[in-house]
Amino acid sequence: MAEPSPWRALGVLASAGITFVVATAGGTLLGYFLDLWLVKTKPWLTLIGLGLGIFVGFRELFRSIKAAAREEQNGP
Repeated sequence: MAEPSPWRALGVLASAGITFVVATAGGTLLGYFLDLWLVKTKPWLTLIGLGLGIFVGFRELFRSIKAAAREEQNGP
């Protein structure tokens, strides 16, 4: 059985970092544009979007780390 490649695990973790940034930015932008559309909510929807984006980003980050660790233990 071949040893697992460290490059594969690095790729998985790098994509998890990118996912974290995109989720955070996406949630913030969604909240910001909702604040522009619903004029009297400023800045609350932006802050809620930021919080949800961070939550989703961390959740996906932990899922990716757990999957990479499981793959490292079990092999390909």
